[in-house]
Amino acid sequence: MAEYDLTTTNASFLDRHLAFPLIEFIQGSQIFNEDDILKAKLDLLEKTNMIDFAKDTYMTLYKSAEVPQEMEQRRQEIISKLNQLSVDVEPLLVLFKNPNLVAELRDAKNFTPQHLQEQYKIGPDGIETLYNYAKFHYDCGIYSTAAECLSHYRVLSNSNSERNYSALWGKLSAEILMLHWDKALEDLTHLKEIIDTKTFSSPLQQLNHRTWFIHWSLFVHFNHPNGKNNFIDLFLQTSDQQRHNSYLNVLQTSCPHVLRYLTAAIITTKRRRNTLSKELVRIIQQEQYHYKDPLTEFVECVEVNLDFEKAQQKLKECEVILSNDFFLVSCRDEFMENARFFIFENYCRIHQCIDISVMAERLEKNQESAEKWIVEDLIKNSKFDAKINSADNHLIIRNQIPSVYQQVIEMTKALTFKSHILAGQLSQKNKNVGATTETQEL
Repeated sequence: MAEYDLTTTNASFLDRHLAFPLIEFIQGSQIFNEDDILKAKLDLLEKTNMIDFAKDTYMTLYKSAEVPQEMEQRRQEIISKLNQLSVDVEPLLVLFKNPNLVAELRDAKNFTPQHLQEQYKIGPDGIETLYNYAKFHYDCGIYSTAAECLSHYRVLSNSNSERNYSALWGKLSAEILMLHWDKALEDLTHLKEIIDTKTFSSPLQQLNHRTWFIHWSLFVHFNHPNGKNNFIDLFLQTSDQQRHNSYLNVLQTSCPHVLRYLTAAIITTKRRRNTLSKELVRIIQQEQYHYKDPLTEFVECVEVNLDFEKAQQKLKECEVILSNDFFLVSCRDEFMENARFFIFENYCRIHQCIDISVMAERLEKNQESAEKWIVEDLIKNSKFDAKINSADNHLIIRNQIPSVYQQVIEMTKALTFKSHILAGQLSQKNKNVGATTETQEL
């Protein structure tokens, strides 16, 4: 399944430290050569301060009990640098070791550079050294210290500075690597607000930051309990906003492969699957010349082609892909179950009489479980007008024709938004005409 592996693609938008979990995961999948993966890992480690990890990787790769002298020398340099930074930032570290005092300062709004300068003789240089200290610990893989110091640095430094912005990225990465999903979600929300309001030097730079944001968010959205809903909302908002969703534009412009994760999120979110499946199909069809895989093809088979036999085949391919995707492996079983329901929800929409035993076989359930699913999920949650004929062991589905009122609502629900766009275009046209008239008079 190397053809569908996205490890390299995703890693190109991640920090080096965030790429390690992906490489560790793919190392056990046997998709790629073991030595090639170890070489890639060693290449990443050489540009970090995790020298002990690099030594272990080197010895495993080259089957050696010794490492090059350069590695030992670099280890001593890292220890020396770490000790020096600790001395430079010691006054702040002493302060941070007293969390009650820090809390009191924050409550009194005295946790500021001015107050620290007056009361503790900690100047601006000391605060900037704190950033270097945190970054060095992050490069060493000491993420708890890095996250704590970066949190303090963001409070004490200029909120509009580039370093403050970088510190938020660093803290988010550290929280992800420590699996602190609630804190990571808070950082992610704050980061999105900054990216959406920050003045960048060019639209391309903002596009790049949003692309990185999407990929870093995958860690949080596919591990936090409410993450998949947040991930869907990132791309598919209310109907009036969809056509101007900046993150959907980013997906279509620079990272169409993220469509795999959007598809998985929608399929596994039963409550929103039916309302968003049409919009998902639209995006999949728009992007099929740039990206497609068994997950997107599965949705097309079900929603567009109504080819349920092929959908079953694609579903088997999906299971293999999910098993070998770092972000989706945890929701593999959930996806497979919901995907089977997705098939038969659509299957039932175009049939009036279905043999329950056939349905049970394809759902990979026994007769009793299939009937329970029909009653609780298909009829109740999907709101099908159907009943079970126990004598013939058939599911009878009545024709479902939307009411006139519902049809009118569907046809006019975007009318306000379209009117607003039209009014804006007419206003702009009038301004252009007025400007042309003034020019001619001059």
